[in-house]
Amino acid sequence: MSDIGFYFGLGWKHIISTDALDHQLFILALAAVYTFGNIKQVLILVTAFTIGHSLTLALSVLDVIRFPGKWVEFLIPCTIFLTAINNLWRVNQKNGGVNTNYWLALFFGLIHGMGFANTIRIMLAKDESIGWGLFGFNLGLEAGQIVVVAVILSLAALFIGFLRVARRDWVFFISAGVFALSVQMAFERLPI
Repeated sequence: MSDIGFYFGLGWKHIISTDALDHQLFILALAAVYTFGNIKQVLILVTAFTIGHSLTLALSVLDVIRFPGKWVEFLIPCTIFLTAINNLWRVNQKNGGVNTNYWLALFFGLIHGMGFANTIRIMLAKDESIGWGLFGFNLGLEAGQIVVVAVILSLAALFIGFLRVARRDWVFFISAGVFALSVQMAFERLPI
């Protein structure tokens, strides 16, 4: 059980650290279309991402699946710019469309989970309590994502509510910025 704390910290750092820009950009793209009025939907989306992420980690740790690291590192920014494009297509809608976004988050979580699968596979393979380690890691990941979402929604409240930036402009600006950064990341990680 003491390992849960260790793996919780690992999951937390996986989303909060400065090396987690790809995850942070994905959460930013996913949450950009929402406000605090949609907090339940955003938390469902973040949890869907965690479920996809943890499923891939579990299958990897049990050595059911393995993917070439070069392709995974390329696909991760692709998931980010596809989410940003989805936002840009739907920029005039009031609601974020939780059904489409839920499936995007779940599926793209599978891909993001592959990015950390090799590292955690090695760590958990030596551990007798694989289940508790994965549980702790996913709790840390979920907690970190909730903090990132809280920051994003607070910024949205500041810009949309206090500074009176139009919601459409907020979504467009954030999504376009995330799109540009993730396309650059994808080109830097081309698996050739």
